[in-house]
Amino acid sequence: MIVAETKPLEQIRQMLTRHKKVLAVGCGTCVTVCSAGGAKEVGILAASLRMAAKVNSETLEVDEAMVQRQCEVEYLEPLAEKFAGYDAVLSLGCGVGVQSIAQHLPEKNVYPALNTTFMGAPTEQGVWEERCQGCGNCVLHVTGGVCPVTRCAKQLFNGPCGGTEAGHCEVDEAIPCAWQMVWERIGRLGLIDELMELQPAKDWSTSRDGGPRRIVREDLRLPPDDEDYGENAT
Repeated sequence: MIVAETKPLEQIRQMLTRHKKVLAVGCGTCVTVCSAGGAKEVGILAASLRMAAKVNSETLEVDEAMVQRQCEVEYLEPLAEKFAGYDAVLSLGCGVGVQSIAQHLPEKNVYPALNTTFMGAPTEQGVWEERCQGCGNCVLHVTGGVCPVTRCAKQLFNGPCGGTEAGHCEVDEAIPCAWQMVWERIGRLGLIDELMELQPAKDWSTSRDGGPRRIVREDLRLPPDDEDYGENAT
């Protein structure tokens, strides 16, 4: 899932300086799961902004709304009339959600309340860890389900560096060595011989360096007469 965290309150207040009436919008998927942009967090942030405005003798009305997914326009359309009544929108969604609302509301100021951090997973209560960088050329079938792009601090592909000690990374001893995990898992699966086979150099052209990436599934696209060729096209 996409993991995010709330920006400092003062930073958010600075964004909203020019506005008097703001709609804070949460997202019911990833950022709800990581306790950053769900209904509870929307309520807390909205109350904090109202309280700060009152303490500082400022005029700021902050209302609250939730959508299931900010990244899909069909979930935003039911709020069209509601959006119209506000100076600005404060998105408690990931960066994709913020941009989707901004595209949907070209004449409206849309601000991010969260910092989007990574794609990860919960590892214990209140802890999320990065697990994927979306490099576009997955090697997990070779490394036993442990990603060296994300989990090795040096992104090594040919085994551990010389700094690993007792299964821990030299960058931070709290980080388990990714290649130690790879070796142990591959060993349990009886695939050591396959791991030792030479692999071609990783194709990084599928990563972020070539600009914004796009996936087109022709089998899912609408017929040409119905297709939206504007900014909303997939």
